[in-house]
Amino acid sequence: MSESGESARRLERAQLRAYAEDVRRAYAGELARTQELHASYLATVHALAAAVEAKDGYTGGHIQRVHELGILLARRLVPGDAEDPQLAYGFLLHDVGKLAVPDAVLTKPGKLTKREWVLIRRHPEAGARILAGISFLDRALDVVLHHHERWDGKGYPHGLAGEQIPAWARIFAVVDAVDAITSDRPYRRAQPLSVAVERVLADAGAQFDPACAEAFAALDPHAVQALLEHRPAPALRVVDAA
Repeated sequence: MSESGESARRLERAQLRAYAEDVRRAYAGELARTQELHASYLATVHALAAAVEAKDGYTGGHIQRVHELGILLARRLVPGDAEDPQLAYGFLLHDVGKLAVPDAVLTKPGKLTKREWVLIRRHPEAGARILAGISFLDRALDVVLHHHERWDGKGYPHGLAGEQIPAWARIFAVVDAVDAITSDRPYRRAQPLSVAVERVLADAGAQFDPACAEAFAALDPHAVQALLEHRPAPALRVVDAA
């Protein structure tokens, strides 16, 4: 090879190395910006979830428990979705609409009036309005808006039935009920996990998606019990769904 040809080859290799280094730096910078963006998303979700729990805190750690139980059940039913951060965001923010419910209604120790029940039942739609337009929460709204729908169509706010209800909301409905049954309430003591499972199975096909109810009953009870014992929970965190 001539000296001029060798010189051209060296120049070409140097240019390729420089180009590769530019690409590497650009990728590293973009990755850092993406990580910062995701961290800001998570901080926003945590702040909203903490605000809800502070307003309706008598359940002590409910948000974290149903989030972790929901991820556990999602791994069995929709393993691909279990890795989607929006699934966790939806579980964490399911009751964000309670921020729009008056404190006197939300924390009332006695029986609610019909008007007060109307205010409570508006919280899914209020939550959807609060989060509307936030692009990184668009699928999370499936849980926020529809977690009180019932398999038989007798739920709210839209009376959806069966598979009209988004899958994430159907999963969440089961774990939400389990946590409610196994938690102390002003009007009753907490029930054991075995009772909660029996009730969920008894309501399969009515309140709950039968597939979700059966999948929950098949989970390792020791793993479920460990999550239910987070009372109060540690600082909110998104469980690694990998």
